[in-house]
Amino acid sequence: MTTKERIEILNKYKVWFRESLVKSHKKNTEKLKNINEFNINPLLLYYLANFLEGNADSKSLAKALIYPRILGTSITTSFGTLMQGQFITKVLGAYGSPIPGIDIQFIDQIDKRQKYCQLKSGPNALNRDDVTTIKNHFKEMQNRARLNKGDIRIGDLAFCLIYGEPDEKNSFVLELESHYNIFIGKEFWHRFTGDEGFYKSLIEVSGEVANEIDMKEVVEDVVEVLSHQIEERFKDLG
Repeated sequence: MTTKERIEILNKYKVWFRESLVKSHKKNTEKLKNINEFNINPLLLYYLANFLEGNADSKSLAKALIYPRILGTSITTSFGTLMQGQFITKVLGAYGSPIPGIDIQFIDQIDKRQKYCQLKSGPNALNRDDVTTIKNHFKEMQNRARLNKGDIRIGDLAFCLIYGEPDEKNSFVLELESHYNIFIGKEFWHRFTGDEGFYKSLIEVSGEVANEIDMKEVVEDVVEVLSHQIEERFKDLG
């Protein structure tokens, strides 16, 4: 991969992060103005508000509901979904595979072999059903290669994770690793681009986009609107 191609991937990633991930996060945050977006546990809510803010007024109650969603579950889910649905096609689209069950294929810049990959976002994006599906896809790929007398070796089939560290592999990833190559985070991007520092560069450009973002007023507006709905719903407890 040339320097120009590596720079192009970084620039496309920045655009994807800004135009897809950030906009989706903002949209999902604004939905939280509606109290019906939450499954509220009233036995725990007041404790969480006091734990967070030292009091249980309506704004503290709203924050106790909103913060876990916008800083945890919501963005984590969106990141994984958009990585699969958009990142692969928009950022890595040139390397997409026409083979069913294979997300991308590329020339490994370390061993110079063509790699056929299933790609997911991070170490916790894999479950039991995924393991079975991936194994079946790879077995089908091996059978196809035998029939066509193609030069595809077991080491050419890889399960790749866009981010993560080797010690973060969960039991499902480790199960796959007993059969196939696992390229995670830094190693995946090194093999994909030939640049050992590309993963670090990807983290750095994520930070550059982050420095452009200030959603404080959006969050404060959501807290304000939701706090009034909380006051109405729990007025008899005041």
